[in-house]
Amino acid sequence: MKYSIFTLLFLGAVVAMPFQAHALTISPVKMEISGKPGQTVQGELTLFNEEAKTKTLYASTNNFESRGETGTPFFLPERTGLATWIKVQDSVVIKSNEEKKIPFSVEIPKTAEPGGYFSAILWATTPPQAKKGSQVGVGGKLGVLVMLKVAGAVKEGGGLLEFGTKDAQNFFSAAPITFAYRFNNTGGDRVVPKGDIMLTNFGFGGAKLSANEKEASVLPDSARKIEVTWGDEKLASQKAGFFGMAGREWSDFHMGWYTAKLNLGWGAATHKAVVAEYRFFVIPWQLILVIIVVLGAIGFAGTWGLKRYNHWIISKASHGG
Repeated sequence: MKYSIFTLLFLGAVVAMPFQAHALTISPVKMEISGKPGQTVQGELTLFNEEAKTKTLYASTNNFESRGETGTPFFLPERTGLATWIKVQDSVVIKSNEEKKIPFSVEIPKTAEPGGYFSAILWATTPPQAKKGSQVGVGGKLGVLVMLKVAGAVKEGGGLLEFGTKDAQNFFSAAPITFAYRFNNTGGDRVVPKGDIMLTNFGFGGAKLSANEKEASVLPDSARKIEVTWGDEKLASQKAGFFGMAGREWSDFHMGWYTAKLNLGWGAATHKAVVAEYRFFVIPWQLILVIIVVLGAIGFAGTWGLKRYNHWIISKASHGG
C-alpha cells in the first residue's frame, strides 16, 4: 500500500514547497525493526513516481522525538545515534511511472544501549544543505519513520495520567461521544497501550470500544493524548440544528446514566495494567421535546375532536327531539 506525501517541519522554522499532490509516494511510512548490539539489520522501502517526468531524489536521515501530546514527530537537527547508523544510497533517479525498491541497512554499534531509537529516512528533490546555526534546511520531503528497538533489559515506566470525555464534558444529548486518556511514558522504549473501554447504562451492557485501535505509540519521556469515539466519528465535527439533532437521537438512541470503564495494559516485560472510570449522562432532550409536542398536539386534536363529536351528537339529538 502506498501513502501520499507529507510535508515535514524541522524545528517549526522552515517550511518548503511541497511536491504536487499524488506526484510521489512512498511505502511504508512507518517501519518497526529490532536488533542486537553489533548486529546489522536490513530493510527496504519503495518509491513511486507518478509524475510525467523523471525525478532525482536525495536521501537524508534525521532523528525525531515527541513534542506535545498529539504524537506528531519533531525532527532534530543533530545527526547522532540512529540517524548515523542508517546506511542508504545518497540519491536515486526515478523515471515517470516507475517504482523503485531502495534497500537500506542499520548498523547497530556494539556499545548501543538497550531501548528505543527513532529516526527517519527522508527524500527530497534537492540535496540536503545545513543552514547556519541550529536550523536544518528542508524541502518538501517523503519520509519513512524508522523505529528501532535494541534488544536487552529496557526500563519500563509511566502510566495513565487522566481519563474522561473530551473537554471533561459529562452531559450529552446524542452520540458521537469522544473519550480521551493521557498516557505518560518514562521508560526507555516506546509504549503501545492496549485495552478497551466498556460502556454500561445503569449497570447494563452498552458497548465495547478499542482503547487504541490505531496502535498509537507513546515515545520515551513524553505523554500522549489518545481519543476514542463512541458512534459515527464523521458526525463529531458536523453541526446540526434542533431537528437534525432530534433525528440523530432517534436513529442512534441512547439515554441514561452511563459508566465508561477503561481497562488498559502495557509493558513487554512488566505487563502493567490500570483501570479507570468516568460517568456521564445522555439525555436526548431535543427528541424528548419533539415527542412531547407531538403527543400534546395529538392530545389537543383528540380533545377538540371529541368535543366536536359530542356537540354534533347533542345537536342531532336536539333536532331529532
